[in-house]
Amino acid sequence: MNHEESHKPAAQGALESAAAEETPSPVPRVEYSESAVDLVLQTQICQEEDQAVPLPQFDSPETTETEELQIGRDEMPLSLVVREPESSGSTPSVTAEPVPAPKANSFFREQNPQMIEVAPHVLRHWTRRDVLFFGAGALATLAGGSSLLPQATLERLGIVHGNKTWPKKEWLLNKALRIDDDVAEALYSENRRVPTYTKSQIIPLKNNYNGATPDPGYVSGWNLTMDGLDSGLSISLNIRNLMARFSVLEQITRLVCVEGWSAIAWWAGLRFEDLLHAYPPMSRAKWARVESSVNLDESGNPDPYFMSIDLETARHPQTLLATHFNGQPLTVDHGAPLRLLVPVKLGLKNVKAITKITYSADEPRDYWAERRYSHYDGI
Repeated sequence: MNHEESHKPAAQGALESAAAEETPSPVPRVEYSESAVDLVLQTQICQEEDQAVPLPQFDSPETTETEELQIGRDEMPLSLVVREPESSGSTPSVTAEPVPAPKANSFFREQNPQMIEVAPHVLRHWTRRDVLFFGAGALATLAGGSSLLPQATLERLGIVHGNKTWPKKEWLLNKALRIDDDVAEALYSENRRVPTYTKSQIIPLKNNYNGATPDPGYVSGWNLTMDGLDSGLSISLNIRNLMARFSVLEQITRLVCVEGWSAIAWWAGLRFEDLLHAYPPMSRAKWARVESSVNLDESGNPDPYFMSIDLETARHPQTLLATHFNGQPLTVDHGAPLRLLVPVKLGLKNVKAITKITYSADEPRDYWAERRYSHYDGI
């Protein structure tokens, strides 16, 4: 071994040590976690990293990873943890621990329940005001409920005696019905139509005469009489006259009964408005009285049925003088040969077997209104 060879390891070690001192420290490794990014920006480590001198370019995988992280800095995950690589020296590693994200208070966020403790004796305590309010409410309920009871029941309970009478409940009920009529009339519009249906939705319609069903013998000699016309004349038409002069319109609508049931039926007939155009009422007329002289009571005795209808409702596009039911001429059960169909009114306004129509300026008598039912009966 010569002298140069014997000193070569020592010189080579010195050069490697110097190179190690001049070589920059490795780039810090950045690892992703699941916390919020705004928390990292609050840490001192990230602030120092923002101020660091740009790192030299290396071809190693670590350099490539660092470049990718710098490019995607604006798309960093919710939080990150920065760790310094461990060195052979005594420099300790620095770790940024994730901090729980503070939750902003929200008005709509469910609040934690607050427990309020109240002593049992406080809950059971009644003040004088509580007793007075309870007593007044009980008396008002008793008085209001009793006013709706029949006179015989009030006498049996001992609330009234002899000829004394309780304040009439009819006054309050009539006022309520009248207000309901006024609201329904104010909301009426000829542009508002009831829903129509398909034939597959038809529901069987029962015979719902308020009394006995008339004998079919009246049909052969039936005529419709009209009074109160602008001409001053009284007109009489039979069913052949009506069918020959007016076009027939079909519609499938729901008939709603005041008793609480309803049915979807297929009707056809002439529009009431067409009849008004052909035979105009007197200029001051606002009402029509529609009457059936063949109506019977439950015992089978004559009981003429009459009903009032305002001319605005008579002119509604869906108001018909029906001649057919389910594609066939009307039967006696459903008001042959002509009945009124007003889908925007309750069923009691739909007069069967019409025999007379009279126009007037004042509201005429109404069969069910005289029996304490509503006048307007809109739906």
